[in-house]
Amino acid sequence: MSGFDDLLAGYGRFRRDGWLRQRERWAELSTGQSPRVMIIACSDSRVDPAQIFDTSPGEMFVVRNIANLVPPFEADGGRHGVSAALEFAVTQLEISDIVVLGHGSCGGVAAALSRRFRDAPPGAGGFIAHWVDMLDDARDRIVAAHGTGPEAIRALELETVRVSLANLRSFPFVPDREADGRLRLRGAYFAIADGMLHVMDDQQQFHPA
Repeated sequence: MSGFDDLLAGYGRFRRDGWLRQRERWAELSTGQSPRVMIIACSDSRVDPAQIFDTSPGEMFVVRNIANLVPPFEADGGRHGVSAALEFAVTQLEISDIVVLGHGSCGGVAAALSRRFRDAPPGAGGFIAHWVDMLDDARDRIVAAHGTGPEAIRALELETVRVSLANLRSFPFVPDREADGRLRLRGAYFAIADGMLHVMDDQQQFHPA
């Protein structure tokens, strides 16, 4: 049985159980969405925001990518998936909170730290290298302080959240909304090994939720 066959079997269970349990909710969602929170998370298969936060359909607008990164604002004519999703969530859905969710055992962070794909062409790791090089400055600081062992990995996993939050504030439509209270930026970190969620405070330090 293929991976897709497994998904179809899961759909059958959802259709029999989950959809029926929330039939009214799905009927409501068929006319539009009004989530209050945007989640920017990693594509890692072990880190599902809907499961971690135990949410119902329609509660979160979710973007997932390698290492939960937000690129800085660029108006260069390129196709910017994260930027487009951010613009839609903030200016059209008018969400009230953006949460950047980092996590433990992140492969993107490991690639940034080791620079294993640095000279690889696209298709052999080049796309990955060019994406995670957003962490280069943070990586250099952390390596200078902690080397490249487990302590450095954890530090860089947390730093992905801080880097993404800083980049969010480079978008012109974010700071004004944050200043007048319409929008709040938050950081969090999910430790896969123990299932603990850590939340970032105003001093950018992380504490168990």
